[in-house]
Amino acid sequence: MAGAGARPRLAVWKFASCDGCQMSILDCEDELLALTAAVEVAFFPEASRAMAPGPYDLSLVEGSISTPADLERIRRVREESAVLVTIGACATSGGIQALRNATDLGELSAAVYPEPSYLDTLATSTPVADHVRVDAELRGCPIDPRQLLELVTATLVGRKPQLPRHSVCVECKLRGTPCVLVGDALPCLGPVTQAGCGAICPAFHRACYGCFGSMETPNTSALAAELARLGVSEREIGWAFRGVAGADPAFAGEAGRHDG
Repeated sequence: MAGAGARPRLAVWKFASCDGCQMSILDCEDELLALTAAVEVAFFPEASRAMAPGPYDLSLVEGSISTPADLERIRRVREESAVLVTIGACATSGGIQALRNATDLGELSAAVYPEPSYLDTLATSTPVADHVRVDAELRGCPIDPRQLLELVTATLVGRKPQLPRHSVCVECKLRGTPCVLVGDALPCLGPVTQAGCGAICPAFHRACYGCFGSMETPNTSALAAELARLGVSEREIGWAFRGVAGADPAFAGEAGRHDG
């Protein structure tokens, strides 16, 4: 690890994902310049051709584990990283690609690829924490740049990051947004979803689709019952919980109760 007087070494890794969370890092702009002055960006292919070998003081990991090669590589990343932080819904909750976890992968592959035998993939898309120890996670699709800076800064100085654990509903109230679930009967997952996005979707009259994953102690069964009362079908309720954070244990468990 970094010796006395040396800058901490930062690495950013991509697995199965769209690169959106890495782009959120680059969107920090002025703050990113200050960050790069405080750390050595040793490995970040999205932003730099510098690809220095480990070990690393801090690794940020985007993307889910979807192939045997991913599985081998995340284990190597863990071995080389003093602190490993997962960023985004793919890394923390399986991502949109986790929709395949509830389907027959063979049927999907045959429908999409002319030669599915060439594929070398796992049957499921799973969070990084299912395979290696994770020191902290930053949720969202994509992540919130302000939360990223808070988490990285806290990690570098050795304090606990101040990240929200309440629901999106609190953020709606704070910004004065009318409830789209109560007022408009939209199938909103805000009551069971961790805050952090600023309640962007409800502010634009759209239901929250749960990209930050479940909040602490989410009452998913009560929300599912309310959605059913509003006329949402069993199938639609199940797929709502299987969305962007579909491998989140609380969401996956509730989705399973509505299969079939």
